[in-house]
Amino acid sequence: MPYSIQLYTVRAALEEDLAGTIRRLAGIGFTMVEPYHFVANAAALKQAMAENNLTAPSGHAPLLSADQDAIFAAAQQLGIGTVIEPCVPNERWNTIEDIKETAAQLNAAAAKAAGYGIRVGYHNHWWEIESMIDGKTALEHLADHLDAGLVLELDTYWAAVGGQNPAELLARLGDRVKFIHIKDGPVTADPSSQVAVGDGGMPVWDVLEAAGSLEVGVIELDDFKGDMFEAVTDSYNYLSAGKAPA
Repeated sequence: MPYSIQLYTVRAALEEDLAGTIRRLAGIGFTMVEPYHFVANAAALKQAMAENNLTAPSGHAPLLSADQDAIFAAAQQLGIGTVIEPCVPNERWNTIEDIKETAAQLNAAAAKAAGYGIRVGYHNHWWEIESMIDGKTALEHLADHLDAGLVLELDTYWAAVGGQNPAELLARLGDRVKFIHIKDGPVTADPSSQVAVGDGGMPVWDVLEAAGSLEVGVIELDDFKGDMFEAVTDSYNYLSAGKAPA
């Protein structure tokens, strides 16, 4: 399983020293990163990635609220093959009509992205999972209305916070899921309670085994009360070591 890291995890360090932060991530062992809001710093990020032999299969950008052409041009510059919309607000997930409208917007973005040779995806929080309509999560309703080429990046931690077994949800979503966010903690909506992967309450290996169509697993901590690089290193080492024998 190839592992990437969502650069939002180390956002404070990136703001202080982008080149040094990317070098430090490569030193941990990462060969891939997942940039966010990458239009403004695309040139510097491209140089740092090239100097450290890093690639970016995926990246987060606000496709539904920003200049899509600028986003896709920057993605091309960075070699990002899949641009993922990171968040649609929670009030947009309570009716089928709103979900259909979000799907239509994502489908339109995907049509434009195709001209750049780029794929579009969507990343969830807990509210798309918590919202149930006709016995099915709002995220699953979204998947039903997405064009075939669109993909999902399932944030497995937020799926659990939203009340679903993430492994079972992965099975239901099937090959629509090409990326997952792997994080750990006590499974609450408080980002500051998150911990290194392997130190919390998530069934990490069950989740990975259920992700049958996965291309990349992306490590992320939205926040952490200790040294973030220690948590990132521990997470990488835990996952890279593989599942311990029963």
